[in-house]
Amino acid sequence: MIARGFQEEKLDDTSLAELKVLGRLGRGDILTMTTLAGSGHPGGSMSSLEMFLILYHLAKLTPKRPDFPGRDRIVISHGHTSPGAYAALGRAGFFPVEAAVLGFRALGTVFEGHVERSVPGIEWDTGNLGQGLSAGCGFALAGRMLHLDFQVYVVMGCGEQQKGQISEARRFAVKYGLNHITALVDYNNRQISGETREIMPQNIKANWEADGWKVVELDGHDLPAIYQALRAGRQEKSRPTLILAHTVMGKGVSFMEGKEKWHGAALPDDLYTQAMEELELPNVLAELRERRKKGDYPRVAPARKVVPLRINPGEPRSYGPEAKSDNRSAWGGALEDIAKLNCGVLGQSPVAVLDCDLASSVKTTAFAKSCPQHFFQGGIQEHHTATLAGALSTMGVLTFFADFGVFGICETYNQARLNDINGTQLKVVLTHTGLDVGEDGKTHQCIDFLGLAANLFGFKVIVPADPNQTDRAVRHLAVAEGNFLLAMGRSRQPVLCDEAGRPHFADGYRFEYGKMEKLREGDQGAILAMGPMTGRALSAWKILQEKGARFAVYNVPCPLALKPEELKEAAATGLLITYEDHHVATGLGSRVANALADLGLKVKLVRLGITGYGASAKPEELWEEMGLGVDHLVAAALESRRR
Repeated sequence: MIARGFQEEKLDDTSLAELKVLGRLGRGDILTMTTLAGSGHPGGSMSSLEMFLILYHLAKLTPKRPDFPGRDRIVISHGHTSPGAYAALGRAGFFPVEAAVLGFRALGTVFEGHVERSVPGIEWDTGNLGQGLSAGCGFALAGRMLHLDFQVYVVMGCGEQQKGQISEARRFAVKYGLNHITALVDYNNRQISGETREIMPQNIKANWEADGWKVVELDGHDLPAIYQALRAGRQEKSRPTLILAHTVMGKGVSFMEGKEKWHGAALPDDLYTQAMEELELPNVLAELRERRKKGDYPRVAPARKVVPLRINPGEPRSYGPEAKSDNRSAWGGALEDIAKLNCGVLGQSPVAVLDCDLASSVKTTAFAKSCPQHFFQGGIQEHHTATLAGALSTMGVLTFFADFGVFGICETYNQARLNDINGTQLKVVLTHTGLDVGEDGKTHQCIDFLGLAANLFGFKVIVPADPNQTDRAVRHLAVAEGNFLLAMGRSRQPVLCDEAGRPHFADGYRFEYGKMEKLREGDQGAILAMGPMTGRALSAWKILQEKGARFAVYNVPCPLALKPEELKEAAATGLLITYEDHHVATGLGSRVANALADLGLKVKLVRLGITGYGASAKPEELWEEMGLGVDHLVAAALESRRR
């Protein structure tokens, strides 16, 4: 085979002959693995196979070291074509091909039904169509920031071109000059329900050209033509390239060709036999079925690609009792410090901030001024920006995606879920959460962020109570591994102080994920407050004290990580009251209730939270209307204590 990296002017005869043989063998692999599994997507895998073979055999990759930093990145957006990708990777030597053939869709193997990063050579878990190009943009940005010379290839299906996120990604790539991206569309004009042009008509070529891409049309089964187009795309410096590859679903087996039936259905045994005869390949299905049943096949260890960060978080800023600030501004200040200490500093990881036309509101303007080359304006394109940010965060770049709550988690939940599955290292910063959004009204009051984030197994959530805690939480998550969601309201928050007037979360305070902070003592009950309600809980505590009611007050900044010993201490008072600016059924109250049940603790629990959509009014008015005023908390505490 000729050298990798598309250095040669054309595909030589020897390489062409070898690739043709691999194409026939690969089609046999695809049909065998799907028939053995009894499910899968053979049709699109067969129409994409020539593209997969050339990319995995001739792009700048090495099977012996599949994770070397300067490798080309190949993203398979139509992840259901995993049989084709696994066949091409196996035949290229990334793992024994029989491991994929025998282990496809089997419990305990890495070869899942849609492509996964756990497979050597696979860069991004996909399956939710339309997200691959956004991930490719993230990899391309990272390459530029890290000064790595590689090409990004994104292979897509024609049906998924109906997805709006792809158009978002196209525009972003052109705006930021990501000319080292080459996209390929497997244009077989078939999807599950029939012909693509009938299901949803679209002019794919015109759409891509309108957004500034160079478009090359070719026969997607013509190996020399694919090679030439990929080589030209690698040399193109003025704009990114799309290869529109006209293909045939089920290519290579006559009775499968052009039939959408085989988009997502495996061949039964009799048709499998007929297909293998046509491909002139041996039928060893019975033998392989026995081996699969016994688990007698090579296993491939999961390959996870985690790049460690080197970040200097700096020294925290402290806000005194007289400070008139909001948590948003404290986040912005900490971010500015991190930018100055790391951006462009030798030996430190780069820092990137992604914005969706809200910089002044989400307080990222100072970062943009300090580090303009690492600030990326995605416009009103939240779906693309969320996926891009996730991919970028896997590459050794500290990545923040800042947005309003309703856009950053409610609108982009699917993207957050796929990021989580991909094991990203993303820091999602949400402002304007809760009824604290006030006059913007119910469409913009993000009252369900915790319930959504709780469904994501790899996300940690922080809801800081005041500017000091916010500052320290930002510096903590900047150096901590994993995905984080930092949620803040809109309004100014008082600096929380002890009874002597000293700030609780300033000098000497160190943020520890999962730790509740006891702010006031009491033995007749405990108020567990989250975020902006913590200061209001302290106001209620003072009134309760005057009435002879002794209640402890705890701040709970990490509602998804309640520590049993701390919860037991609070529960020992006999009464717990949760107090939150969040949907009462999915927020702090529900987390505490679940934890109490798990621990077998018998204690009275009163949950105060949002019970319906808010109107357009000032936050104070909305809290009063929702039964969350300070007086309501006092009344609930007194009433619950008497019972």
